[in-house]
Amino acid sequence: MSDAQDADDATEGVASGPDEDAVETNVEAALREFLDALGESETYQQFVAADEALQDDDDAMALLREYQRKQQELQRGGFDDSVMAELKQLQTELSNDETIQRQQAAQAELIALLQRTNDAISDVIGEEFARSTGGGCC
Repeated sequence: MSDAQDADDATEGVASGPDEDAVETNVEAALREFLDALGESETYQQFVAADEALQDDDDAMALLREYQRKQQELQRGGFDDSVMAELKQLQTELSNDETIQRQQAAQAELIALLQRTNDAISDVIGEEFARSTGGGCC
């Protein structure tokens, strides 16, 4: 091998791409900036406020707990007309509860914002950014 070829081989590894540490640092800085912007967004702030209001509403929380309890009862015990009727009644109450509706609407808006973010990242990288890669055991 010639000295010129050895020199080319040695510089090729260095000059072949950006410093990975710098790239990682840039990605982390961009992520922090994104999270700060998300946290300051009106959509996120409305979600936080609606979620806190829900947590502070004892009646709404009791209604949600009862609905979840009835769902579990139906899943464990199989189909039962009386439990299904109670579940439908609770679902009507949930849909009429202003605090729950405000939280669900704010959550839907936040999910839509995050989906638009995912779409923008996916467009740039040329593949689905937040896709599930499977995993888990068994």
